[in-house]
Amino acid sequence: MMLYMGRLAREAASELARAPTEQKNEALERMAARLTAGAEKIVDANRQDIEAAQKKGRDAAFFDRLKLDAARVAAMAQGLREVAALPDPVGQLIASWTRPNGLEIARVRVPLGVIGMIYESRPNVTADAAALCLKSGNAVILRSGSESFLTSLVIANLLNEGVAEAGLPASAIQFVPTVDRSAVGFMLAGLGGAIDVIVPRGGKSLVARVQEEARVPVFAHLEGVCHVYVHEAADVDMARTILINAKMRRTGICGAAETLLVDHAAAPTHLGPLVDALIEAGCEVRGDPETQRTDSRVKPASEDDWPKEYLDAIIAVKVVDGLDEAIAHIAQYGSQHTDAIVTNHAQAAEAFLARVDSAIVLHNASTQFADGGEFGMGAEIGIATGRFHARGPVGVEQLTTFKYVVRGAGQTRP
Repeated sequence: MMLYMGRLAREAASELARAPTEQKNEALERMAARLTAGAEKIVDANRQDIEAAQKKGRDAAFFDRLKLDAARVAAMAQGLREVAALPDPVGQLIASWTRPNGLEIARVRVPLGVIGMIYESRPNVTADAAALCLKSGNAVILRSGSESFLTSLVIANLLNEGVAEAGLPASAIQFVPTVDRSAVGFMLAGLGGAIDVIVPRGGKSLVARVQEEARVPVFAHLEGVCHVYVHEAADVDMARTILINAKMRRTGICGAAETLLVDHAAAPTHLGPLVDALIEAGCEVRGDPETQRTDSRVKPASEDDWPKEYLDAIIAVKVVDGLDEAIAHIAQYGSQHTDAIVTNHAQAAEAFLARVDSAIVLHNASTQFADGGEFGMGAEIGIATGRFHARGPVGVEQLTTFKYVVRGAGQTRP
């Protein structure tokens, strides 16, 4: 079955690569309309998935990722429309030049081909991945986790209907109709050469398995150990606002701040108010000795806390001796995902942005902006922290590669 899905996807990818922009956009609009019309069906399936997860005793962060209501379904549909409104990257001219012998060379964007999407408890990924792949001319094979299986299946079926209505092959979006883990193994092996890249979205164990076993390229990040560094020249009110949003807006996403670093020079005026704001917002604070002395409610942090991705209302806090120590801490314990500095000192900000080797670095903004939609990409298929091809939010442009188109007039090489 999996190999057959791979063959269908490869055939669909060939057709999608030639599909005009107008037809792809029509498909996206029809997909959005199908989601809107089927919202009640989606929410009902999601309720069944949630009930099953409750029996397994899942935590609050898990349910935040799994839950869909009418508003979130509407947001999914709007995301499809936003992707439709994006420029089509396929066929885009990246660069061109003429050689002394008269050869005209152009570098042009083309689709990657077939994307394998493996995800766990985020059913909205079904729509986001399908939209981005279709817009960029790629076929996609979707494999959801068992916890979101019913919801994702309903969403995928509705999306298929919209694709078919626009006259594109329904096999452009395929959903693996089983939760058997062996299906993942087949995808990681590449389905006989059908899959061009794998994108995992889920917990550390899933991503680690994909990175270890995949025989095709992978776009992924293992963890989101994100930092907020409050520099000595930070405005305390701005720092408080950014920090609370970065940590508490949604604690279960990969862009949530997990560690607060406070400059030693700012600690007398900034540390206490920041810690108090966190605790008052319902966040557990684990701190180094100086942070503990600031507030008796702070629990002691251990060495294990600095590289920890909590995905919960817990944060580690450390006082650092200046910009260099903050950057060194992030280099040692971070995951090269997203890190932010809060400061009104322009040179310190530029140094941080230049020296921190993360996929996303921010100045005076919340780490929770680490999202393709917030970057104007319409949506994202995931966030990659590797250095090859795609880094940061992976949107339509990152789901393309390029080829060289060379035009001559009879030239031969001497």
